[in-house]
Amino acid sequence: MAYFTKAFIKFFKDLEINNNRDWFLANKPIYLKEVKEPMESFITDLIVQILHDDNSITQTAKEAIFRINRDVRFSNDKSPYKAHTSAAISAGGKKDFVRPGIYVELSNNGIGIYGGIYQPERENLQKIREYIATNLSEFADLIKEPDFVKYYGTIQGEQNKKVSKDFAEVILEQPLILNKQFYYFTRIEKSVLTADNLLDEVMERYYAAKNIKNFLTEAVLA
Repeated sequence: MAYFTKAFIKFFKDLEINNNRDWFLANKPIYLKEVKEPMESFITDLIVQILHDDNSITQTAKEAIFRINRDVRFSNDKSPYKAHTSAAISAGGKKDFVRPGIYVELSNNGIGIYGGIYQPERENLQKIREYIATNLSEFADLIKEPDFVKYYGTIQGEQNKKVSKDFAEVILEQPLILNKQFYYFTRIEKSVLTADNLLDEVMERYYAAKNIKNFLTEAVLA
């Protein structure tokens, strides 16, 4: 089924030009009808589909979806609203920065899908590196899986110039051990936003990253 209409795309195009409180309040009925309500329906169905694979998810759609209001306290950009709607689905909820889940971001430019662990704390970063070092062959196979490569390419993240000497030999075999972050990202063209197969397209990418997600989960929970 189609969740969004062309009015969703138009709303965010207009918001980019008119990112102010007066315009948003004047157009709030459109936001509620064309963005907020269908987003809740879409995320509800996405959670149901993910539960077939991962029964640790306990969120509702409302708990997974982020507010459209921006936190401008520490930003030079004082635009009050985000030019997208987004949600994070993971075992620990949308504020869980430990266990990997799936983050989806929808705008007039299309759909972004993110996964992995973006900012692990020092202890968890060490756990990930140790887990990779202990399971080098498995990790190498996972990041070469055809569907993962097709959609995500490879693991992304900033790298340390050097790490503990305990990993010196491992780096030669697996340079990703230098990463400070272990995340992956893909996009879906905006034509899919209003198509009947939106949910299927997102779930296809979810399963493409399933094995590396499970690997990273095991690493931080070890």
